[in-house]
Amino acid sequence: MTTKKKTKKALVISGGGSKGAFAGGVAKYLITEKQQDYDIIIGTSTGSLMVIHLALEKLDELQKIYSNIKQRSIFSNNPFFIKKVDGVKVIGIKHLSTIWNFINGRKTFGESKNLLKFIKKNISKKDFETVKNSDKEVIVTVSNLTENRVEYKSINDHNYTDFCEWIWGSCNYVPFMSLLRKNNCEYADGGFGALVPIKQAIDKGATEVDVIILETETEHLSRLPSKNPFSLLSNVIEFMLDQIEQQNVNIGKLEAKHKDVKLNLYYTPTVLTTNSLIFDKKLMSKWWHQGFKYAKNKDLIEMNKVKP
Repeated sequence: MTTKKKTKKALVISGGGSKGAFAGGVAKYLITEKQQDYDIIIGTSTGSLMVIHLALEKLDELQKIYSNIKQRSIFSNNPFFIKKVDGVKVIGIKHLSTIWNFINGRKTFGESKNLLKFIKKNISKKDFETVKNSDKEVIVTVSNLTENRVEYKSINDHNYTDFCEWIWGSCNYVPFMSLLRKNNCEYADGGFGALVPIKQAIDKGATEVDVIILETETEHLSRLPSKNPFSLLSNVIEFMLDQIEQQNVNIGKLEAKHKDVKLNLYYTPTVLTTNSLIFDKKLMSKWWHQGFKYAKNKDLIEMNKVKP
């Protein structure tokens, strides 16, 4: 007699900067409309900003956050300026500002200390303790540059201050944002090692995983030629992240097949932006609603497929 495997559901949210608003819309549909109850929630980069609110099912509060975040919510020393070219917002580098950073002995072009304040402002100690004392496991992904490895930080293993710092570290897109120095190591954006940490969810025992990937399933555009060393660096990093995302997904699919885990992948249906470091309130509010609608339509299509 075989014993039926107990269902353990996980939600994985990839990195993607401002595109996190789309992920929020998808997650809202899955939790409020599809009534998914997740045992494990894992976030990388922008995904890590959501994990506490998703565990508490504070979707309206999370939507408000992603509809109001601005550049100054992130950067204490912003290395970018934003200008419009043919009606489209593009990013340029504040060269004098970055040079001044180097003169002052800083290791990055900009600093994101405001983001850490933003995290602590929007995640209360009470919320942290409520999640920690629940039966849900919440995890954020960070890249340990010193020891050359990806680390997964569970809320169960840390206090409020440390966990807020791990969320911050997971979001820090170096060298444009701050470097987290902790435990004699340097940490950066979790996406540099595990942009879509599906395997970690499976390793934690998940039998079904909903995965929100903040990229299109297939490549839809070519990057513009580099105009200076900064744009070249940005293009190189984006290229590497694309390769990491594809590798993470492929490994996740193989692991899911091997362990008989159901995977539900939610990609963005279109290219939302070519620069996810531009935080435009109107666009992000629009993406949230698009994410909700996309998840709903995908769910309807899947249901129609299984009808007799």
